[in-house]
Amino acid sequence: MNDIDAWVWWLVGAAALGIPLVVTAMPEFGMFAAGAVAAAVAAALGFGAVTQVLVFVAVSVALIAVVRPIANRHRTQRPQFASGVDALRGKQAVVLERVDGSGGRVKLAGEVWSARALDTDRAYEVGQEVDVVEIEGATAIVI
Repeated sequence: MNDIDAWVWWLVGAAALGIPLVVTAMPEFGMFAAGAVAAAVAAALGFGAVTQVLVFVAVSVALIAVVRPIANRHRTQRPQFASGVDALRGKQAVVLERVDGSGGRVKLAGEVWSARALDTDRAYEVGQEVDVVEIEGATAIVI
């Protein structure tokens, strides 16, 4: 065991911490792995065991304190722009074939879509403008 330098053990520890990062997708393990790499650098530079442990703790805690709040903020924010069917919600469409609770057709974003009225008792006639409230599969739900 004494034949292997301390920096190698720190790198082994970093790799070991990288495994749960990949398996569990918990970014904290990546931050601990980065701390272990920093400790490996300290060991390679000839610092003692106490300094290596302090570097590991300091880098790990600093990363958790700085990166984690930023990651949480980004995870809870909604995207700045909508794309795909999300971008179609709230858009206006023009009725091409009568739309009621059982179906019809509308022109939405330059394309012809099947459509259904949200209120099954309501019907929309050709040429009328409707608002898209939801997309279910390939059908626009309109009001």
